[in-house]
Amino acid sequence: MKKAEIKLNVGLDDNNVPETIHWSSTDGESAEALPAKAMFLALWDAQYKNSMRIDLWTKDMPYDEMKRFFYETIQTMADSFLRSSGGDPMAEKVIADLRDYCAHFADKMEVLENK
Repeated sequence: MKKAEIKLNVGLDDNNVPETIHWSSTDGESAEALPAKAMFLALWDAQYKNSMRIDLWTKDMPYDEMKRFFYETIQTMADSFLRSSGGDPMAEKVIADLRDYCAHFADKMEVLENK
């Protein structure tokens, strides 16, 4: 079985607030750690049937970029759910609702105005 390792390195200030985030993957094109301003990591705990999450962002993450990050994350969650649903018609309806919400979020937060 092929394996890949994903590494996260978070630099913290004296109050444990993230100042830097870098990530790398053994399966990536570059061995160099790449910078990031924010991250959402969600894992499914099969034993306890719940999710475990880590949400971090650096002090210098601009609010307008955070809004865009949330918008794109919700959109990609819809994409992932669609791929995992196996063509379930109810899932497709719910995903359509989620995409409608994404459009509403983008409008209210003026996410796509700068594009």
